[in-house]
Amino acid sequence: MLNYIWAGLIIISLIFAVTQDVMDLIQDPYQNGKEHKIEIFFPDNGDPDKRQNVRFRIQGHEGTFNAAWRPYADNPEMIISVDSEMPELWLNIAQDKDSSNEDELLAEVVSFDEAGRTAHIVLPEVYYVKLNAIATAAFNMAEFAVTLAIGLIGIMALWLGLMKIAEESGLMYFLVKGVQPFMRFLFPNVPKGHPAHGVISLNMAANMLGLGNAATPLGIKAMEELQKLNPSKDKATNAQCMLLTVNTASIQLLPPATLVALIGTGVNELMISILIVTFISLVVGITAAKIYERFYPEDQHLENIPEDQKIEA
Repeated sequence: MLNYIWAGLIIISLIFAVTQDVMDLIQDPYQNGKEHKIEIFFPDNGDPDKRQNVRFRIQGHEGTFNAAWRPYADNPEMIISVDSEMPELWLNIAQDKDSSNEDELLAEVVSFDEAGRTAHIVLPEVYYVKLNAIATAAFNMAEFAVTLAIGLIGIMALWLGLMKIAEESGLMYFLVKGVQPFMRFLFPNVPKGHPAHGVISLNMAANMLGLGNAATPLGIKAMEELQKLNPSKDKATNAQCMLLTVNTASIQLLPPATLVALIGTGVNELMISILIVTFISLVVGITAAKIYERFYPEDQHLENIPEDQKIEA
């Protein structure tokens, strides 16, 4: 179902983008190809045949602006520094043109009166703004996804390695026994002493301590352990729904690492608010999951537990 929703959103966004771009082609809000008359102020004894920084005034507009004069054999060019005092049309072109640099406009000088120091320039043409925005966002998110996946490799290797050491050394067994009462309340259908309890505990601890991505491999491992108990592999059990709820609405004892990176030490001022809000969200989430369990009760599925995982509490 989720795939259909995403597909529908993509189709709707493409239809909107194409419609908007077609309307722009008809209405021409950027006035593509229009010549703008300007008056150029060269430095004292400035030679128009040489590269130099100049100032110019737009006809019918107050104020002067900075630009770099670039003479060429065919037509000169001007690299215009975008200024917030420029006409709105110029600012819109700077924002929506193909180039990612919104601080400059590359204008073609179609005519230049050296005696009067006036010129007619043509600003960059702007087409298919919405489609270009969608394509850019798609490439940016694809790059972000790859970067995120590579960044998670080291964290996943570390935590999965530590978890394996805990299993081999017996530490996982003691952890399971310590959190058994709380785990039995949240996950009544998971058998006593099952390894899933230990992994879930580590996952919850990582979330509460604000470790962010460090909780991801533990959450995946916990879901895998619960899936082993699932008699219907294409349908989530109540325990899996509860795990997802606890992960989503986890209480934060320490600020998340991503929030610290964005705000810095100023996040300390928000800790009380974060603690209260996340506590309320956790209570509401667990309550909703428990109500769901009332309507859709399940039995323990002991037949899906491997013999080497049947640990007595």
